[in-house]
Amino acid sequence: MNIATNKIICVVGTRPEAIKMAPVIQGLQTQSWADVRILATAQHRHLLDQVLNLFNIAPDIDLNIMRSNQTLTALTARLLLELENVLYIEKPAAVLVQGDTTTVMAVALACFYQDIPIGHVEAGLRTRDMRNPFPEEANRVITGKLAHWHFVPTECSRQNLLHEGIADEKIFITGNTVIDALLTVAAQDIALPIPVAPDKRLVLITAHRRENFGEPLRNICQAIRTLAQNNPEVVFLYPVHPNPNVQDTVNGLLADRPNIILSSPLNYVHFVSAIKRSYLILTDSGGIQEEAPALGKPVLVLRNETERSEAIEHGVAKLVGTQYEQIIAATQLLLDDHTAYQSMVKGISPYGDGHAAQRIIAVMREYFS
Repeated sequence: MNIATNKIICVVGTRPEAIKMAPVIQGLQTQSWADVRILATAQHRHLLDQVLNLFNIAPDIDLNIMRSNQTLTALTARLLLELENVLYIEKPAAVLVQGDTTTVMAVALACFYQDIPIGHVEAGLRTRDMRNPFPEEANRVITGKLAHWHFVPTECSRQNLLHEGIADEKIFITGNTVIDALLTVAAQDIALPIPVAPDKRLVLITAHRRENFGEPLRNICQAIRTLAQNNPEVVFLYPVHPNPNVQDTVNGLLADRPNIILSSPLNYVHFVSAIKRSYLILTDSGGIQEEAPALGKPVLVLRNETERSEAIEHGVAKLVGTQYEQIIAATQLLLDDHTAYQSMVKGISPYGDGHAAQRIIAVMREYFS
């Protein structure tokens, strides 16, 4: 086997991508047949670097693409131009991407232009609404049309791709690599760096998606403020995303409540500690919808649509949208009603068993053999 022809570029651009690609990268690095190269677009510079350092992953190529308040058009154009040059020089045999970011879509398109096969980790997630989430749904659909390998987390994701005309032999059910990373980190006994009295229930909050900027995020914050006022014995922890569209709204509406803690983003180890310590979670994040159920934590999803329907179907997550009254009602129910709370605490992981990366690597090994 000619190792020189088996160059695989693994691309990471954001913190979630790095978390979910880390098990794949680490596994590939142990394979004698794989010449692994790591490309960081750094779509989110600081948050990406935290995770790469945690998993001892050093980029071989760093595009450092992040600019303050750049538009999606500017980001996409700059990525395509930079990637064209990198792919021409590197000439990889395959490229692996993860998820649904602008990085993923741009890499898929750049590879298509140079006839380089793409493997899409966490493929097949769909809301079937191209505007929700925005722009992630479009990124997923475009990448799905261009990918050679589709590594889907669940049967539902497989069915989504079959419905779109993707050949069954190109689809591989692997589970989600986020569970691989989560179980490794959760096994560590790491204290939460933010002091929370042991007798206090903790509600963990994350909200930062682009489609929630403006009025939806204001609704979320006003609901949190009311919940904090009505439940002074409960601590609300909100690690605030650095995007100014998030920072300005959150700090403006929530900074003065004694039982609301606004922190800088937690590194992944501390964030997993926060999930473990939490009583319930309010989030618009996709990854947390996967992680929290595996650790037995109920999730209220601050979105109108979710591409992770399995968590909803299993009853471990619930869509509550971004309306003030709905957020308050759903959260207060879980705080007050033990039966309702217990019905969501099942410890079910619809997204995998911690061996997704091994299955992905096995598919790539067979291809190169």
